Amino acid sequence: QVQLAESGGGLVQPGESLRLSCAVNGRIYGFETMGWYRQAPGKQRELVTSVTMSGSTFYADSVKGRFAASRDSAKNTFYLQMNNLKPEDTAVYYCNFKGLVVIPYPQKDYWGQGTQVAVSS
Repeated sequence: QVQLAESGGGLVQPGESLRLSCAVNGRIYGFETMGWYRQAPGKQRELVTSVTMSGSTFYADSVKGRFAASRDSAKNTFYLQMNNLKPEDTAVYYCNFKGLVVIPYPQKDYWGQGTQVAVSS
């Protein structure tokens, strides 16, 4: 069974950085999109950034210039580097794949378990 393991969250002060990781427990043969979402208390889950298999990227206006998504194909791991964190970035962050292909499993969508990011002075 395909699983996504997230890590890297924590409590930081405003202006500090964190790097989130999303590791897939299998070799990735393809996907439609890979995204990072976040959900703050009392708010709807929102898309932070996404990337397609072909490399097209999207960043929410609120994180442009501060957050950067990347991947290590050899490790089947995706990252979200978050710099200059602000209190309004406080949320549970989730990684998501749409149309993930990991042999021998069927293509489908997957969510990570979520990791808490708290930004406070």
